[in-house]
Amino acid sequence: MKTLSVIGSTGSIGVQTLQVAAERGYQVAGLAAGRNADGLEKQILQVKPRVAALFDEQAGRALAEKLKHLTDTEICWGEEGVCRVAALAESDLVLNAAVGISGLKPTVAAIEAGKTLALANKESLVCAGELVNRLAAEKGVAIIPVDSEHSAIFQCLQGSRVGEIERLLLTASGGPFFGKKAEEIENMGPEQALKHPSWSMGAKITVDSSTMMNKGFEMIEAMHLFHVRPEQIEVVVHRESIVHSLVEFRDGSVLAQLSPPDMRLPIQYAVDYPARQYAPRKRLDLASIGKLTFFAPDEQTFPAMKLCREVMEKGGSFGAAVNGANEVAVAAFLAGKIPFGKIYPTVEQAARAVPFFAQPTLNDIFETDRQVRAAANMILK
Repeated sequence: MKTLSVIGSTGSIGVQTLQVAAERGYQVAGLAAGRNADGLEKQILQVKPRVAALFDEQAGRALAEKLKHLTDTEICWGEEGVCRVAALAESDLVLNAAVGISGLKPTVAAIEAGKTLALANKESLVCAGELVNRLAAEKGVAIIPVDSEHSAIFQCLQGSRVGEIERLLLTASGGPFFGKKAEEIENMGPEQALKHPSWSMGAKITVDSSTMMNKGFEMIEAMHLFHVRPEQIEVVVHRESIVHSLVEFRDGSVLAQLSPPDMRLPIQYAVDYPARQYAPRKRLDLASIGKLTFFAPDEQTFPAMKLCREVMEKGGSFGAAVNGANEVAVAAFLAGKIPFGKIYPTVEQAARAVPFFAQPTLNDIFETDRQVRAAANMILK
């Protein structure tokens, strides 16, 4: 029986991970969340982990006081507390579903502790892919992707070698603004951007899907996960969200992974890997779907993917700069401070305004994040 720790346990992926763990009869030794004290409290009382942590120190202290006579779970807080959950000795696997760069240090902590890492926090690789890969190689740690697109590629590559890959084809839903031009969406607000056509996700990643920044980040993630060159990664818009990604091999054969859009499938694949176990999920009925459609992405209306290709080519700290600026801009958009059309210009301007580190240390990555957030906030004033 496997024992898990879940970082980002109160978010969409974290909640579904706990559903899968309950179905599979797995133990959960550790839980960590950002600021959702009420959600974590319910999980602690239900799952009974040995250790739980809140990134928000004040909320964590308050939760520990509230539950001190109601649970045997040790409750800690802050970055140190979250990293402790990521490195728990009894956990066989750590699933990191934190949102944003806050997931990077738990990723490093899990790898340094020698844990198998099921990674849903794409920012760990967007901001510090070279560092994370190098550390994982040194520690002999396997990184198993959880994102539906990367899980699809991972599944298609079983039994194959990197040298046999011609192209990776990431599918994208196109988000809620597919088919529209820039002038039609520049004044859109959160209500429109949060209407994703296929997936139920958190607000931040849903907005990233609407700008196509999420798909750009997934290209960077794929480059680091599968050790391919930037020019080997392409994106195709697939509105039905049935084909989750494809791999074209050097002989011209193409393998794809298909399923109804349900994140519990890639979560279970990551948790159970290398086994493939029964899952009580809706089965695919191609006849009822009728047809599958594919379109080229519109990079004029959605230029975020071009910027992310630059990240792939440039490397260094540029990914951290783009990510940090994007986190600030999306937060401002969700707070109603800026319209949709202001997100990308803010990201690009701020990301280019900060110093570039060609071979960054972990401290350089966080310094870049600090500086770019300040730059983005200045732009938004």
